[in-house]
Amino acid sequence: MKAIVYQEYGSPDVVRHADVDRPAPAAGEVLVRVRAAALNHADLLTLRGTPLLLRLAFGVRRPKATVLGRAVAGTVAEIGPDVKDLQVGDEVFGEAAQRGFAEYVAIPAKRLARKPEQVTFEQAATLPVAGITALQALRLGAARPGTTVLVNGASGGVGTFTVQLAKALGAEVTGVCSTRNAELVRSLGADHVIDYTRDDFTRDTRRFDVLIDMVGNHPISALRRLLAPGGIYIASNSAGGPVLGPIPRLLATVAQTPFVRQRLRVLTSRSTAEDLRTLAGFVADGKVTPVIERTYPLSETADALRLLEREHARGKIVLLA
Repeated sequence: MKAIVYQEYGSPDVVRHADVDRPAPAAGEVLVRVRAAALNHADLLTLRGTPLLLRLAFGVRRPKATVLGRAVAGTVAEIGPDVKDLQVGDEVFGEAAQRGFAEYVAIPAKRLARKPEQVTFEQAATLPVAGITALQALRLGAARPGTTVLVNGASGGVGTFTVQLAKALGAEVTGVCSTRNAELVRSLGADHVIDYTRDDFTRDTRRFDVLIDMVGNHPISALRRLLAPGGIYIASNSAGGPVLGPIPRLLATVAQTPFVRQRLRVLTSRSTAEDLRTLAGFVADGKVTPVIERTYPLSETADALRLLEREHARGKIVLLA
């Protein structure tokens, strides 16, 4: 089968569209014929091996797993032992824990959900990482009808889901994005949009019940000033330095929590079949529409990675296998 492989850390130039052995499903796994796979920011980090701390898990000098990709959707091609809830031919989606940018991938059945007929493979592939992160961030923030939510990074892969899901939950949503993406964020249902190229949103006079930070580009003290008494700050992402990455900022977030009135939280998202079904239900009902900026054939994954790295795509970029 064909897959996107890399033997060394580096830029998108090091990936190749190559022949590899087709995997066989182990006990509790199914083999999925991949129809679509979504790019995520984590794929770039894994490709480059940054921050360096990441290499303790993924390989110090070179990557242990040589196929990229996590979020996939496709058709069950083969069933491994001890799998009872899925059958060959079922249309499914889920998280592959790497190895997803390929024609076939073996995935534990418990990490998959059936794809509703109303949801396309391309849409389903965007849900296991970005959609899950958005859903669990809003759950951590206790978003509900009447809650005021600010999303820093509203036009990105996770942000576009966060805006729509917050609206579906009945919240009043303010999105922070660039001029280029302001209309997109409004079209997703944001009640207010702040263009960070023109205004410093940390100086806004409004106070928010929930602030979901997908960017991590402002001091926590400045973001805390935007919170209502008892408000919740949720740190979901931050670039950080080349060695430790976002770890220092995330630790600082946790360390401040006992000493401030607001609640400061670090999101650690985890894909579950139940949450995948919840997200697919929102999409099937028309309450959420995954934003897909562009699709590429699997053979052009390097170009897709370059676009993601260069332009910070609006919504998601999806590979078609």
